[in-house]
Amino acid sequence: MIFTSAEYILFLPIIVLLFWILPKVCRLPMLLVASYYFYMSFIPQFILLILPMTLFNWLWGKLMVKDHTNKKLLGIGIVVNLLILGVFKYANFFADSFGAVAKLATSKAMHFDLHIILPLGISFFTFEFIHYLFEIYRGKKPIDSFVLFALFAAFFPTQIAGPIKRYPDFVEQMQADNKIKLSYFDEGVPLIIIGMAKKLLLADNLAVFVQMGVGAPSNYSGLELWLFAYAFAFQIYFDFSGYTDIGRGSAMLFGYHIPINFNMPYIASNMSDFWRRWHVSLSTWLRDYLFIPLGGSRGTRLQVNRNLFLTMALGGLWHGASWNFVVWGVFHGLALIVHREFSMWKESTVALKNFLGQKVVAFIWRYFSIFLTFQAVCIGWVFFRIQDIGLAWVMVRRMLTLRPMFSMPAPEHFIVMKPDLPVVVPVVMIMVALLLLTNLPISALNERKVFQNLPAFIKAAYCAVLILAIVTFLPDTSQPFIYFQF
Repeated sequence: MIFTSAEYILFLPIIVLLFWILPKVCRLPMLLVASYYFYMSFIPQFILLILPMTLFNWLWGKLMVKDHTNKKLLGIGIVVNLLILGVFKYANFFADSFGAVAKLATSKAMHFDLHIILPLGISFFTFEFIHYLFEIYRGKKPIDSFVLFALFAAFFPTQIAGPIKRYPDFVEQMQADNKIKLSYFDEGVPLIIIGMAKKLLLADNLAVFVQMGVGAPSNYSGLELWLFAYAFAFQIYFDFSGYTDIGRGSAMLFGYHIPINFNMPYIASNMSDFWRRWHVSLSTWLRDYLFIPLGGSRGTRLQVNRNLFLTMALGGLWHGASWNFVVWGVFHGLALIVHREFSMWKESTVALKNFLGQKVVAFIWRYFSIFLTFQAVCIGWVFFRIQDIGLAWVMVRRMLTLRPMFSMPAPEHFIVMKPDLPVVVPVVMIMVALLLLTNLPISALNERKVFQNLPAFIKAAYCAVLILAIVTFLPDTSQPFIYFQF
């Protein structure tokens, strides 16, 4: 049951109705049962993982609170969670890597098939469990109710692909004596419609265009490959932010406000700014529970750069059990180091600092920085999208060298492309316009609360246009959300 399915469109209003008509004492148990039903709708056996992990972390938190400064208890709890994550997410990866190394050493093919299925959402709720144990270690009060704690990990609007929640905020809102309000629906329903539009209208149609390029990059010129990289940048943004919008809108129908996870990341002026805008819940988690424990910004330049590098490399590995994600994380770690070193050099160079501080130059420099950052992000997305590192490097090399700059596809290749052109051309033409239409109301809704203060007929007309566009341009098959694989 994915967010864009007919099943979910029926499931959500039924659960919302039950939530508000049931007595308060029954609401959270009902929501927990609904969340487990939602999770089991993918593969029922997944419940056999999340339930024991939930019980362990709840009991371990109660044990830790008796001696919350005990680092050994914290360490054991973290290790148990990471071991479970490692077995289910990385066992196949390490087995395949060992087989590849053994093949190089012995010249004999070795393959280990462990038949381990990756449970949906394990990366997200494992990080929430680790956050919970960390906060108890830092002196926060644990969650007494098992139902409330289980719901913290299983809450269906955020369970599969986040955003990663912080438990004090979740507990406070879930224990509040909320009454049903029109504002919940006034904000939540448009968010759901906008998220559906991002996913079905943009991301799924762009996926057709992206697949043409990343499937065989050697068939295209450098300029064409840049277009494919741009297309994937927008595809993954619309896909993941669309999921987040649907999740935030769904949670809002229960009176629960999930913090924003995206803040127009492609207008970032540097890599550090990009990670303050992209997947905010993950970047802040990595900062609080990995970068800072590693030493953060304390220590020498070399130590700080090491902490940045390790944080992003491990963040890349968190995204998926494949070397291309490690390369993607390393790329971003190096990019953050380059930005930090350049910023320090700029600040220490008085003439350059004064020159860049001039209004006209500062204006030009800002937009050049945005342009340059976007190009760097798109290069990184190539390694994120293409699992074969060699093939990804072919694409990046052609993009950077622009060799060849132009290409003429062979007749047989054009035949493959031709059926997709009627879909690709209108999608590319409307992409920029819909980017603005989709993001400006969301930005206003999140930051300045302008959208919900508009007249009702304007909001209704905007949502109606999006629904009409979805119906008109709906692809034959909807693609799974990209972050479901993590």
